[in-house]
Amino acid sequence: MRAVIQRVSHARVTIDQQLKSHIGKGLLVLIGIEDADTITDIEWLSNKIVNLRIFDDDAKIPNISVKDIGGDILVVSQFTLQASTKKGNRPSYIKASKAVIAIPLYEMLVIQLARDLDKIIHTGEFGTDMKVSLVNDGPVTIIIDTKNKE
Repeated sequence: MRAVIQRVSHARVTIDQQLKSHIGKGLLVLIGIEDADTITDIEWLSNKIVNLRIFDDDAKIPNISVKDIGGDILVVSQFTLQASTKKGNRPSYIKASKAVIAIPLYEMLVIQLARDLDKIIHTGEFGTDMKVSLVNDGPVTIIIDTKNKE
């Protein structure tokens, strides 16, 4: 799994000009899934996201997690995170899982995040054309790949 995590003051997802989800202070997580992903990737990534210390403490030092601040998480599927640009100028998405594999893994990630955060996780809608808007706070953006554990 590949995740792009952005610290936000707010974020929202609209589909066909209708609001699907929105959060205040928290994390927007864009997630790309590949066939090799397993429950181990989900558990590791969820724990990492919930406990990632990227919010400022009273001394303005990023030392607090989204869980510590009672923040929200918005998860949006984004198969393009699995793009390969090794050859040519047209990205290849061959590593990106098809819906039959990706949807259950995406749903398991949302459930695991809800358990780990002890809050409802807000989502986009898998496989649809979404408009994602956000205010990146900082800006702070972290990229995580579960296969590299980084």
